[in-house]
Amino acid sequence: MAAPTEAPRKVEVQLDTGLRRDVGRTSLLFTGVGAIIGSGWLFGALYAAQIAGPAAIFSWIIGGIMVMIIGLVYAELGVMFPVSGGIIRFPHYAFGSFASYSAGWTSWIAAAAVTPIEVLATTQYADPYIPWLMNEVDGLYILTGPGLLVSIGLMAVYSLINVLGVKLFAQLNNVLVWWKLAVIALVVVAFFALAFNPGNLGAVAGFAPEGYGAVFTAIPAAGVAFAYLGFRNAVEFAGETDNPQRNVPFAIIGAILITGVIYVLLQLAFITALPPDQIAGGWSAFQFEEGGAGPLAALAAVLGAVWLAVLLRVDAVISPADTGLIYAGVTTRLAYANARNGNAPQALTRLNNRGIPWISVLLMFVVGCFMFLPFPGWQQFIGFITSAFAISFGAGPLVVGALRRQLPDQDRPFKLPGRDVLPYLAFLASSMLVFWAGWAINEKMLIAVLVGYVVFAIYQTANRAAMPPLDFRAGSWFPIWLIGLAVVSYFGDSDPSSEADPSYLGGGDGPISLLWGFIILAVFSAAVYAYAVAVRLPAHRAAGYIRQTPADAPPGA
Repeated sequence: MAAPTEAPRKVEVQLDTGLRRDVGRTSLLFTGVGAIIGSGWLFGALYAAQIAGPAAIFSWIIGGIMVMIIGLVYAELGVMFPVSGGIIRFPHYAFGSFASYSAGWTSWIAAAAVTPIEVLATTQYADPYIPWLMNEVDGLYILTGPGLLVSIGLMAVYSLINVLGVKLFAQLNNVLVWWKLAVIALVVVAFFALAFNPGNLGAVAGFAPEGYGAVFTAIPAAGVAFAYLGFRNAVEFAGETDNPQRNVPFAIIGAILITGVIYVLLQLAFITALPPDQIAGGWSAFQFEEGGAGPLAALAAVLGAVWLAVLLRVDAVISPADTGLIYAGVTTRLAYANARNGNAPQALTRLNNRGIPWISVLLMFVVGCFMFLPFPGWQQFIGFITSAFAISFGAGPLVVGALRRQLPDQDRPFKLPGRDVLPYLAFLASSMLVFWAGWAINEKMLIAVLVGYVVFAIYQTANRAAMPPLDFRAGSWFPIWLIGLAVVSYFGDSDPSSEADPSYLGGGDGPISLLWGFIILAVFSAAVYAYAVAVRLPAHRAAGYIRQTPADAPPGA
């Protein structure tokens, strides 16, 4: 290792050992596409239309662009450091233990919620045929006692498949993704063919009946951002692909482009296929009978395409199941990465004979099952997951800015142009996703982060001798950013349908509008970005963290 007085400009990357590199180029792409096309497409078109009307089409376009910018940042990092659980480990390289734990906890808790939410999507779509799985309470579908047992059983199946190995997972996922792509393409074509009412695009109070602020509200609230978040899987599985330099950028960019086109076409097809009398009372009030249980299937039934409704009911099991399966693996690798950083018990890195961290799988199963208790319905999950993921993604752009200064000569086979411009825009995009989620959601997310810090403090106290340095100064940008986001969110106005000004959104009942929220966060994000780059770890410390493995990293190194 370089002496502390040296300033290395390049370091040899220490790859993970023991993990199997069985995920090929197409399989890596399909982990992203498969995760993106989950339950979001089954519900997103309805909820986005209810919030923003026909202007929901722009929600999918803007959401896709924002996530693409974030994804490009992680493509640079994923190629430089093709390690498992990279979204957690990258902050450790540039900012140390405190920053990596902060980003890692929010990322893990959000990922751990995805598999149970996909299980809930399956049970909710099955409600018309198996009514004992869920009950409708105040318009929300809630698990019954037997439904909870079925959901736990599905969690067990996803966990078992992950324990059996990444090769089986990749092969099964490839088949399921081809199915999902075929079904969603068929739905788009069928809706356009069965009914095309272009007048729906402006018939009820215009193209944007709730104002253009609602376009942004729909991005987190309707599950638009959630639907795109699966791009991260190319990063999480980078340590298990055979050619990361080629495969990671291909998978990230390809997954977002493919699904972005599909989502925009699906939203357009959904809006124009609706019978005009269904929306006569306004977009926010329109609903199908049993539509909350399955809006696309309900529309197919209204159009007389019973065969398509049945197919969608079948796909409502397959699409969420595949995404749940993928995120069961992602959550496992995040726990593995936290342990590799020294911020969690080393037992989480223990591999079975198939190269899978099986204790991490078991932890994912237990935590996922407990999440059914506070979040027993699909729509209750969406904003929380989106906000938590946006917080965890915010670290990546800062890592890019820091590492370009710490290790300027490091090999970067995929490097973003424009110096700090795209990393800053990716960081701003993360901030805006949190703001648009609203205070009611962000309050719960902030509580979850505080709980994580309590857990971290207890673990630090109990394992003081074995813990790596805290590096609080280098990671101090994280609580500063979080507090700033909380303040702006609290003083925002989250109601996009406000009669006074429908462009107000962001969280509470305060005066911060869409425009002012953007201006404030643009300036604040730039300041946090500059501060984080300024307090980054010294180059020799960053190089040391990149070189370390659990076996050769001494306590306090």
